[in-house]
Amino acid sequence: MPTPLSRRFEAALVFATRLHAKQTRKGTRIPYVSHLLGVASLALEHGADEDTAIAALLHDAVEDQGGKPTLARIRRRFGARVAEIVEGCTDDDTVPKPEWRVRKERYLRHLDIAPADVRLVSACDKLHNARAILADYRVLGEALWKRFKGGRDGTLWNYHSLVQAFSRHGMTPLVAELARVVAELDQLVAARAGALEEK
Repeated sequence: MPTPLSRRFEAALVFATRLHAKQTRKGTRIPYVSHLLGVASLALEHGADEDTAIAALLHDAVEDQGGKPTLARIRRRFGARVAEIVEGCTDDDTVPKPEWRVRKERYLRHLDIAPADVRLVSACDKLHNARAILADYRVLGEALWKRFKGGRDGTLWNYHSLVQAFSRHGMTPLVAELARVVAELDQLVAARAGALEEK
């Protein structure tokens, strides 16, 4: 029996689309809502209920679009559970943000104690991002890493660490797919490095 989606989900989709209307994917002209739809799709494919699917649509709203006031709006419109999942998926909502590595290490520690629905949305987010990185690396090569504050080494460290953090709670098909994508990215990076050394 599929999870029924009500008008709450439709309202969340409109809310997310408007909230992120002027935002694009990092280093591209792709509307940011494409990522939100991708994460919500993955969440539903991996068993999310409506609250979790709504949180997937809104998982970046606090971090990217207004901080705690946006979280309060989400709580009022979509309820406490959705707000809690979104808050649990938020890397940081302060301005200015702490240093990149500090934020990532804090988030990784948080995943060890985060509820299962937070880990589900987070893993869907990371898988959708990892797939985009892999696809873009095939086209752009090493130039891709200029988009990311962590550069190549930091970004790869972060994704390896995320796989380990999620795996500690069980190697689900979702986590296994994230691990596969990260491993494929590793192989491409290593192959490109080897080809450059041979020149």
